Amino acid sequence: MEGVSVAKIAKTMDLMNYTPDIDLKEHRIILSDVNRPALQLNGFFEHFEQSRVQLIGMVEYAYLSKKTQEEKEELYEKFLSFDIPCVIYCREIKPDESFLQAALKNNVPVLGTRRGTSEFMAELIYTLTEELAPCITIHGVLVDVYGEGLLIMGESGIGKSEAALELIKRGHRLVTDDVVEIRKINDHTLVGTSPEVTRYFIELRGIGIIDVKTLFGVESVKEKQSIDLCIKLEDWKKENDYDRLGLEEEYTEFLGNKVVCHSLPIRPGRNLAVICEAAAVNHRQKKMGYNAAQELYRRVQANLAKAEEEE
Repeated sequence: MEGVSVAKIAKTMDLMNYTPDIDLKEHRIILSDVNRPALQLNGFFEHFEQSRVQLIGMVEYAYLSKKTQEEKEELYEKFLSFDIPCVIYCREIKPDESFLQAALKNNVPVLGTRRGTSEFMAELIYTLTEELAPCITIHGVLVDVYGEGLLIMGESGIGKSEAALELIKRGHRLVTDDVVEIRKINDHTLVGTSPEVTRYFIELRGIGIIDVKTLFGVESVKEKQSIDLCIKLEDWKKENDYDRLGLEEEYTEFLGNKVVCHSLPIRPGRNLAVICEAAAVNHRQKKMGYNAAQELYRRVQANLAKAEEEE
């Protein structure tokens, strides 16, 4: 079903429900933008985006308080006749009885929050952006390693879950095993989460399902994580030419966003967890402005130039 239900947003944002007779699950939000209906409460409805959540703050409330009862009822009826997903009152402002009656008549949910309007609006927009973001599901493991979101991919049975388990034992945090839900928050940010059914579980072949949160504690798991780096595990083949310097970054693409990707050949004796850990730290170091491969290249070039001068 398109969009996100008002019931879910009300629960996530801890909102008060002033219209309990209206089923919030039947109302859905399809846009992440919100609107403060100052112009609409003044009777101007041209270019009114009725699909947005409507916020009533102190300015709107102060304006309405100066209207007569007849003017209020006329404005309420016209405003609430649109197909609005919901109206939210901020700063513990309570809607008057005539507003609630018009809302019930037009089947528009009315909610409330104690928080300031600007602060609440910013968090609501972020929450809706995340909930309404394009989403795909892939096969892989997502782990938070030193704050970097490390997505481990590869064929089934190649050792992704085992690598994740070793990383967890080394103090890092599991986000999801086997199934990764990836959401595109914006052109630069991908966020990975776990399906609720499999959250915090890992499947180990020969052992079965283990509950990471129960075995290793709440500090070993994380609900969501931005995806910063991807490692593809693959069987080592002698004839393949693997990158040994890393001067040029390779990328993989999810939902139009590029993510740095390393292909990691698997051979007996290689410690996958240590390699993944080093890859995450090295990626973090690159983001901070230092590239070891480029530094080595610079030293080699400087050494060659010095040798030519000595000749």
